[in-house]
Amino acid sequence: MSSFKLVGLAGSYNRPSKTFALIDHVATLASEKYGFEKRLYDLTDVGPSLGQAQRQGDLDAAAAAVLADVVEADAIVIGSPTYKGSYPGMFKHFIDLIDPQQLRAKPILITATGGGDRHALMVEHQLRPLFGFFMAHTLPTAVYASDRDFTDYAVSSDALKERIGFAVEELSAFFPLNELAAAE
Repeated sequence: MSSFKLVGLAGSYNRPSKTFALIDHVATLASEKYGFEKRLYDLTDVGPSLGQAQRQGDLDAAAAAVLADVVEADAIVIGSPTYKGSYPGMFKHFIDLIDPQQLRAKPILITATGGGDRHALMVEHQLRPLFGFFMAHTLPTAVYASDRDFTDYAVSSDALKERIGFAVEELSAFFPLNELAAAE
């Protein structure tokens, strides 16, 4: 098992979810390529204590464990559904509970889903500045997927798969030795 951990977080409560399917697809490819230990979560895994929490210490054990996995990850795949041009409030609230130093210098691959193309810049106008505040390394290639990129909650678009491949390749700047080890 790899000593490096990749955590995927989908900012959605829905199950099944295209956002979760997207982070699962991305995280699986990255884990296969670099040998990461992979863990995936959505807001349902965080649970109901999130809405009442004003600080990390207010989270129940399940939510605290998810938050700990996110901040202790070596690499993170973030996925957010797009609502009215931005990320959902409870997703932002979860991120607000993280101390900025906890994500400093971490590679983060940002993704988002939405109903159509008019939300495509959400990754650049909402997610990239959010994680820039945390001084994280958002990878240059962000991934946006619309409803037409999925079939039965699975990534099916060749163009989307190609873009995901570009983004996953960018992790090699942070994990070049893992890439060599995974190839052996």
